[in-house]
Amino acid sequence: MIKYKNFKIRVCENVYAPAEDTFLLADNLRVREGDEVLEIGTGTGLVAIVAAEKANVTATDINPHAVECAAKNAEINNARIRTLQGDLFEPVKGEKFDVILFNAPYLPSSDEDLTGEIIDKAWDGGEDGRRIIDKFIKEVKGHLRGGGMVQMVQSSLSNIEKTIEKLEDMGFYVEITASERFFYEDIVVITAILP
Repeated sequence: MIKYKNFKIRVCENVYAPAEDTFLLADNLRVREGDEVLEIGTGTGLVAIVAAEKANVTATDINPHAVECAAKNAEINNARIRTLQGDLFEPVKGEKFDVILFNAPYLPSSDEDLTGEIIDKAWDGGEDGRRIIDKFIKEVKGHLRGGGMVQMVQSSLSNIEKTIEKLEDMGFYVEITASERFFYEDIVVITAILP
């Protein structure tokens, strides 16, 4: 069990445990009262639980262990969260949100780096670290309401500038709203708003 502010979060087997990138996003959320929020890749549910203090939250993960873990943690913290299992936007087809949160799998990886376990999905970004990020960016606009916002976590290991450029090309106003240096990489929160 870990503590974050007033929350107690159970760390579960086969689920990405909250780390620096999780806390950076949780500390810098721009969720407003009454927002409809989607968190993709919820893991233990920590970010979704923090967002649920103000918003109506749907939390998804490709990892069924994570969906179960997030639901348990929501219960422990008396947070009302809808949890769904599936890849990226599959579980919320046809739905639109005010805010979409994503701590993307951003680490460059090769077959030798993978364990073959479901937890690999939490960090495996493919050879350049962008496989999931690019897929997310391609689909995100179709799930945002007008004036909607995306907050995503990314590492300098997977070309932050390219992400900003792609989002700007899609009409988003983009800024880095938080950043921290960890060992060999910078971790940032990119906030992108649809006009």
